[in-house]
Amino acid sequence: MKILVIEDEPGIAFSLETDLQTEGYEVTLVADGAQAVPRALAEPFDLILLDVMLPNKDGFEICRQLRHKGLKTPIILLTAKTHEAEKILGLDVGADDYMTKPFSLHELRARIRALLRRATNPLTDRGASSEANDVQRFGTCELDMTRFELRRNGNCVETTALELKLLAAFVRNRGRLLTRERLLDEVWGSGISVTDRVIDNHVVSLRKKIEDEPTVPRYLISVRGVGYRFDG
Repeated sequence: MKILVIEDEPGIAFSLETDLQTEGYEVTLVADGAQAVPRALAEPFDLILLDVMLPNKDGFEICRQLRHKGLKTPIILLTAKTHEAEKILGLDVGADDYMTKPFSLHELRARIRALLRRATNPLTDRGASSEANDVQRFGTCELDMTRFELRRNGNCVETTALELKLLAAFVRNRGRLLTRERLLDEVWGSGISVTDRVIDNHVVSLRKKIEDEPTVPRYLISVRGVGYRFDG
């Protein structure tokens, strides 16, 4: 599998390249933000590791442009920023996950494997029913499980693979309470360390795309202190 690493710090780039090649991945390096978008679109990659602080164009803008152009390749942001608002921004512009520097290469490898599993077989979940190929409708939205896309009022909505996987989990379990632990297991996969706040941030992002009033949700209902329920 091919991974594009967009990182301007030579030491980190070399470390990532060496480690990922040892794991059997084919690695392409880009060090300049201005070159990132055309390089990412020039050939198919299975995953992108994207640093936030880059010369000429930052990782947030790169991610936003790639999603706007329809690229659904999983993206992991690599950031030295620790403020929650910046992490939320990364998810809002289309990143599937983020790692805060300094990070463990062991954990990064685990997150890469989890994202690649979801990207290569996005509809495979524990307990998935034979209805997985249906178009699931609620309100003005359609979740097309065959094309793996979300449409609203007939128009395709820009979503990340992780958001679609999360919505699929909710739709499969209509009316049922899903704890954060259950969502973590179904969407992120066992063995992945993700905080409750990360799950909540993805739900907030998803609400903006399916709800008429995201602050007063009709479909994605919070169950205080426990998790969420999908009423659709």
